[in-house]
Amino acid sequence: MVVLLTGGTGFIGSHTAVELVQAGHEVVLIDNYVNSHPDVADRVGHIVGRPVTSLQIDLLDRAGLEAVFAQHRIDGVIHFAGLKAVGESVARPLAYYHNNLTATINLLEAMTAAGVKKLVFSSSATVYRADNPVPYREDYPVGATNPYGWTKVMIEQILRDLVAAEPDWSVMLLRYFNPIGAHPSGVIGEDPNGIPNNLVPFVAQVAAGRLPRVRVFGDDYDTPDGTGVRDYIHVMDLALGHRLALERLDRPGVETYNLGTGAGSSVRQVVAAYQRACGRELPTVVAPRRAGDLPSVYADPSKAAAGLGFRARRGLDEMCADSWRWQCRADGWTVD
Repeated sequence: MVVLLTGGTGFIGSHTAVELVQAGHEVVLIDNYVNSHPDVADRVGHIVGRPVTSLQIDLLDRAGLEAVFAQHRIDGVIHFAGLKAVGESVARPLAYYHNNLTATINLLEAMTAAGVKKLVFSSSATVYRADNPVPYREDYPVGATNPYGWTKVMIEQILRDLVAAEPDWSVMLLRYFNPIGAHPSGVIGEDPNGIPNNLVPFVAQVAAGRLPRVRVFGDDYDTPDGTGVRDYIHVMDLALGHRLALERLDRPGVETYNLGTGAGSSVRQVVAAYQRACGRELPTVVAPRRAGDLPSVYADPSKAAAGLGFRARRGLDEMCADSWRWQCRADGWTVD
């Protein structure tokens, strides 16, 4: 297949590009580089052994988007692009609704005009309501606690309504949990702009000496060690899940799958794993709980196992070791 990846040079998009090319697919990456860098496509090409097509396109640029479909024979689309910082979405809700929803509608209209009706959508565990019990199942009620999460809920609904109106569409909604790690080569990884919002890239920058200490937001939750528990999944396992979903877009309709490990790790467990990876103790400080944080969030991945043949294979130590290898090489260091 020739696969268009929106947000294709981002963290998850770039790793999925590697997975797709190594499985024999062709990729066309588009990105506006708000949360990524143009040289990521060259890094992907280095890993797979040949150049990949990468274009600077903003999904809000309808004419530019239509030109991509006119110039390339696209068989299917994986839609990663979107603003994604929870805190920023609370401060700038209109920007998030405008960008994420308008961009998706532009994409769907361009796909319709080009006769491309196979789509994998990058959704999120943030669509699950806070009062749902763990582990989260795909049939649980949806909701959100911030504008970023609501954009995911709304896009899922847009896609369901589209499939109901045009039943020849094939759509996969992938709700994934906490992707971390990096490609084992250390050539690509997570490279957030500014101070990271997520735990592992923050810990990585503490380990690299860029930040002074790890902040643990709350140590009095009803969890085994008092810190928040999340379902961390290696980004390469996540990339595999996207490929399996894409390759099963052979029947019309819409399907929803969780992509997670089915097990949670606490903040303290993550920090301990990263200390094993980097070989030293990391300074930490306990801070107050953040508003909206839940004690424990993890997936029931059994539907993805049955429907996609997907199972996460990599453990927390491998996730942190690969993250540290990327961080060291990104900083110009070397690591065994």
